[in-house]
Amino acid sequence: MPLILMTGYPSSGKSTRAHELKQLFETRLQQSSVAAHSVHIVDDALLGYTHAAYASATEEKNARGALLSAVERQLSRDAIVIADTPNYIKGLRYQLYCIAREVATTHCVVHCAISREEAQRINSGRGSEAYPEEVFEALIMRYEEPNAAAKWDSPLFTVIQHDKEDVLPFDAIWAALVEKRALAPNFSTAMKPATTTNYLSELERATQHVISAVLDAQKSGVPMHELPVPGSAKKVRMPGRNLTLSELRRLRMQFTKLNRQVPLNIESIADIFVEYLNINL
Repeated sequence: MPLILMTGYPSSGKSTRAHELKQLFETRLQQSSVAAHSVHIVDDALLGYTHAAYASATEEKNARGALLSAVERQLSRDAIVIADTPNYIKGLRYQLYCIAREVATTHCVVHCAISREEAQRINSGRGSEAYPEEVFEALIMRYEEPNAAAKWDSPLFTVIQHDKEDVLPFDAIWAALVEKRALAPNFSTAMKPATTTNYLSELERATQHVISAVLDAQKSGVPMHELPVPGSAKKVRMPGRNLTLSELRRLRMQFTKLNRQVPLNIESIADIFVEYLNINL
């Protein structure tokens, strides 16, 4: 069953909408013949983190890892999972999208849109539940708004927070996630077997060529903003610093793990890996 990603500024009403969605899904499921047993909300409190975790790069990284693990553990054909965390980085949304794809289920993004001023006003009135000011400002600055043209942000549903006339488009969300699930046989039929030797070797080869090209270019000492790599029409956008072998290996391992079970088109592996690097660097 589907994965729903909540996203928006801090204090934009994500949790309110997440619980509203949970109630709407539970009611609709009782009235339908869809075989789903439960609706789960995964949030920072469930994972054991507070807003203060976003003040530390290490703690935030741990929180993201805990989120990915929790979603991967709970997402199944019999459960709907709502990820009620900031999800403000597109790289994280991409990883969550890949988890949904591994399970062969649908997913969507619900963007709780709100002005910075309104979010700040609401946050200041939340008392002990408020984001610390420095965390609030940092999350606003780093927020990467979802883009409906990106596969990991699509389908995208935007609601204007704290506008009484702007309600959740639940019928559209249901249709995109649950009714679309009925098309799964056609989707799965189009898939190739997941673990053919040829596919796995091509996955390893194409990603290694990209990593080697990046390392070789860095050895030249010539600073480059965009780096062409073999097998891809796209370029790696360098982050303004040298990338370490361990960092590139870690990203490569993550990418290959995400794409082992649901094969990519062999010809597009390098392009998609470059896109993955650009998102996560």
